[in-house]
Amino acid sequence: MKVVVAIDSFKGSMSSLEAGESIKQGILKAKKDAKVEIRPLADGGEGTVEALSIGMGGKLINVEVTGPVGKRVNAVYGIVESTKTAIIEMSQAAGITLVSGDEKNPLHTTTFGVGEMIKDAVKRGCRHFIVGIGGSATNDCGVGMLQALGYEFFDIEGKEVGYGAEGVRDIVKIEDKNVLKELYECTFRVACDVTNPLCGELGCSAVFGPQKGATKEMVQDMDAWLYSFSNLVKEKYKDADSTYPGCGAAGGLGYAFFNFTNSKMESGIQIVLDETRLEDYVKDADIVVTGEGRLDSQTVMGKAPVGVANIAKKYAKKVIAFSGSVTEDAGVCNEHGIDAFFPILRRIVTLEEAMQTDIAKKNLSDTAEQVFRLL
Repeated sequence: MKVVVAIDSFKGSMSSLEAGESIKQGILKAKKDAKVEIRPLADGGEGTVEALSIGMGGKLINVEVTGPVGKRVNAVYGIVESTKTAIIEMSQAAGITLVSGDEKNPLHTTTFGVGEMIKDAVKRGCRHFIVGIGGSATNDCGVGMLQALGYEFFDIEGKEVGYGAEGVRDIVKIEDKNVLKELYECTFRVACDVTNPLCGELGCSAVFGPQKGATKEMVQDMDAWLYSFSNLVKEKYKDADSTYPGCGAAGGLGYAFFNFTNSKMESGIQIVLDETRLEDYVKDADIVVTGEGRLDSQTVMGKAPVGVANIAKKYAKKVIAFSGSVTEDAGVCNEHGIDAFFPILRRIVTLEEAMQTDIAKKNLSDTAEQVFRLL
């Protein structure tokens, strides 16, 4: 029996690789002669760097960059030297988890560190980038990232603007003569699963601003500032577009990638499936195993397990899913390629206990063993 395991992380509990190894242990207890292939999985958010770096035979790089509130932070990204590809999560440098309390203020938070990560990878020879842009603490339209890459944004007094949305407010002139020259050789696959435009009632300020610390007044101000900035960009670059789906992702970082770099907005899970060549492994498998921390009706909306199931069904493969919890509406997953799913909790425990890594690993391994004893 050949089994391919491609399971997403159980956030706060197990990484994709840890979950895969736990399932493998369980399968081998039930089927000692089974061949189990683990393929790391992610959907473009947390865990993407690790999953892709492992799946593509890359290595991890540590670099110190500017964090969202201006303090230096350690960021990790991946490099695949054979293809000169860098794998970056913007949240490593500008994520919401890096700010707390009064620091949570999109008027001041910046994406400058994201640009520093890109610049570091460029200097190491990378020309192709896979970038996950979920989980930002920012609403600076990617201006901080662009500043780190050599774009200059000046205020009415001819001074470079500061960080955050307030910096965007002050921009009256854009210069690109000092842009990192290698940037024009680079391509970007941007993992973006939201379709919001930059501005308006569905724009980044209105929809995502409040969770980043914005008041109603701040939301109105930021939306107006980003609208003015997009008009200024349109004057300089005639093809610029602020309405393209995804431009509102990560506080307008999607807009910066779309209009200032050679980039393509794509589904996060599709990028991961493509780059890790999962289809090549699924073709001759007998069973495909997937899953994530929680299976619910949202799982079918572009999340990793259904992406795996779609590939498996191209080859008429049976698909089993494991998860930490299952909601009442999770049955819809059966209509999208997952033949059967199994929650892994073995007894009544607190959420904190269930999410302890050692307990979660054992629960997952034990559940996999019992399921595969039937096969």
